[in-house]
Formats: sequence, structure tokens, C-alpha cells
Amino acid sequence: MATPPKVFGIILAGGEGKRLMPLTADRAKPAVPFGGQYRLIDFAISNLINSGLRQLVVLTQYKSHSLDRHISQTWRMSTMLDSYVTSVPAQQRLGKRWFSGSADAILQSLNLINDEKPDIVIVIGADHVYRMDFRQMLEAHIDSGARATVAGIRQPIALANQFGVIDVDKADPTRIRDFLEKPQNPEGLTDAPHEVLASMGNYIFDADALIEAVEADGELTTSNHDMGGDIVPYFVGRGEAGVYDMKRNDVPGSTDRDRAYWRDVGTIDSFFDAHMDLISTLPIFKLYNTDWPIHSQTVNSPPAKFVRDSVGRIGNAIDSIVSLGSVLSGTHLERSVIGPWALAGGGSTITDSVLFDYVRVGSGARIHRAILDKGVELAPGATVGVDRERDLERGFTVTDSGLTVVGKNVRVDV
Repeated sequence: MATPPKVFGIILAGGEGKRLMPLTADRAKPAVPFGGQYRLIDFAISNLINSGLRQLVVLTQYKSHSLDRHISQTWRMSTMLDSYVTSVPAQQRLGKRWFSGSADAILQSLNLINDEKPDIVIVIGADHVYRMDFRQMLEAHIDSGARATVAGIRQPIALANQFGVIDVDKADPTRIRDFLEKPQNPEGLTDAPHEVLASMGNYIFDADALIEAVEADGELTTSNHDMGGDIVPYFVGRGEAGVYDMKRNDVPGSTDRDRAYWRDVGTIDSFFDAHMDLISTLPIFKLYNTDWPIHSQTVNSPPAKFVRDSVGRIGNAIDSIVSLGSVLSGTHLERSVIGPWALAGGGSTITDSVLFDYVRVGSGARIHRAILDKGVELAPGATVGVDRERDLERGFTVTDSGLTVVGKNVRVDV
């Protein structure tokens, strides 16, 4: 019986996340809370852990304290079985400089690969919401003989200019003919002319091939040192790049409705939309798949509580997620996601909103189409998301679609 290959996982978590400001003003993008009790990085780590990987490193850089703390407190693996998830900051091994791109992050961290001596390296991003069984992609990579395999997910051709698009070889749809960065007029798939394969930012490499590629890329002064923009074309040019269609991936416990779900939450609007996906009556992404759980830190808190307020008003919660430790007194809650330890007073209204941990909502306050970061406090009668001009005057972020975002630990007065 052949010895199974040794597989090492690298999660790229050094991105700045400018488009998610102010949620990334105090933390790296992968550390942004999501879905009540999770962090964005929990989806990436859970997918790899559920796929059987046990040696994972998370490459960090930008405002990494919150992310480092979450990983150290949450992702504790058995050292007896040589299992670990550890965060590794930019080490400046090649000079006093930070990572200049995702490929450069790996180049500066080659000591991790050299120490572990894996046969295969899986490299993924840390800021997407999805489920994926990497064992199936790994099997396809080995069977194909490719030295690099890129995961692709089908997207409408009209959205092609938002993604890196994989142009497959017509003679062999498992091989990449070209890699197109945000093309304007791409060619549709043979079996689905209205769709293209968008890169998911997930890659599998033969370890020696990855080392060769990033070392060669590091010598090029014209390179942007990007995994998708530079490393994948390197393998495409050598005829060594394969593609794995996410359509082939069958995650345990998934349904036809949520099997192909993949959400890039790199903007405020997409971040909000992903939350709304969770709370629909028939959600297109289920948090309740026990066959492929999304793991996170266990919140040591009492159950959420809904009570009458001091004058007997009855609160209600409709199409919403409410996390542990939260108490809502006489509050009308609808189409919203509430993080741990939130408190809402009598007569308050929260609709179409996302609240992070420890938000305080005073009596009679109103919140509509808003995202409130940790520790935000609304005075009694205060509003957020009700008056756009007032929100802008107070320095809040308001998107073109009308979403209002309040940064961490801000007090909102009447």
C-alpha cells in the first residue's frame, strides 16, 4: 500500500481589508466577526480541519493581535498527534520589509515548508464564506499529474469582470489554458456558455514546485508577487496547471441549495448580504450542518433571553439569529444577526442589521440597515440607519446602497 502524501496547509491572512473599513480599523480582515459567534477565518480553518489536515500555519501581518489571540485561544490541537494551528507573523527573513504580495508571503515563510517537509501544500485565503472538502480536490490534483491545481467556482458570465477567471482547455477541461484577471469579454464554459469559472483563491501545489515558483517569482522586479496574478500564470505557461471545478465537490451534509455557496465578503455590502443569506427561511448557506461543522471559540455564556420590559411590552424576534448571553427586553428584532452579550432596552427596534459583541441599545432606540461593531452603545431614543444625513454628520460610514456602519466602541447619542 502506497504511503499517503504528507499535506501542509498555509492560510494567507495578511490582507489589510481596506474595503471593509471601519470594521478593519482595529483588526485584520480574517478576524472580523461573522454570523454572531464566528470569525471569518473560522471558515477557512474548519474546511481544512474537516478535510483531515492537522498541520496548519496562518500567515499574518496587518493589525494581527485580534487574529493571533483568536487562533491561540480557539484552535488548540493535540500536540501528542503533532497537530497544530499557529499564526506566523511577517518574519522579515529576506530583509527589513513586509509582505509585498501573497506569493512573497510564502517566499518569506519557506522555512515553514522546509521544516515540515511536506509532499503537497494547500494554500488558501482567509476571508471567504463557504464549505469545501479539500480531500476531493487533493485526490483530483494527484490523479491529474498537474503540479498546481486551482479551485474554480461557477459564476454568471456577467460577473466575470469581478474575478480572476480560469480559461479552461477545450480539449481537456481539467487543464488551464489561460488565467484572466477581471476580463471584460470572456468565453463561457462549453457545458454552460452563460457561466465562467472564477478562481476561489484556493490552490494545491506539489511542494517542490511551489518552492521553485515563488523563488523564481522573487527574482522578478516586474512581478506583483501575487498567487493568482503571477504564480498561477507561471504554471500555466509551463503546461502544469490544472483546475478543480467546485461543482465536483460534495461536502458531507450539504444540500443542492447550499452546495455551491461561496461568498467573497471583501466589501461592506457583500459582508451584509452574506449575513442575510444566513437568516432566510430556507438559507442558501446553513450554519447547522453537523456533518461539516464550522468550528469556533466556545462562548462560555448563558442562553439568549427575551423578556418583557419594565412596562410590560413584549419583545419578538423574526427571521433572526441571536447569540449566547444576549438579553432583549421588549425589543422588536427582525431580519438581523445579534452577537454575544448584546443588550436591548424596551421599545427599541432592530431591523435588517448586524450587531457584533457587547452592543448596548437603549430604550426606544432604532437601528435599521446597519452594522454595529463591538461595544457600540446607543443612548435611549438614538437612531442609526434612519437618517442618512445625520449619520454622515456623525462620521459614520454610509454605503451607496444605504448601509450604515458604526465603528468599535462608539457611543451614539440622540
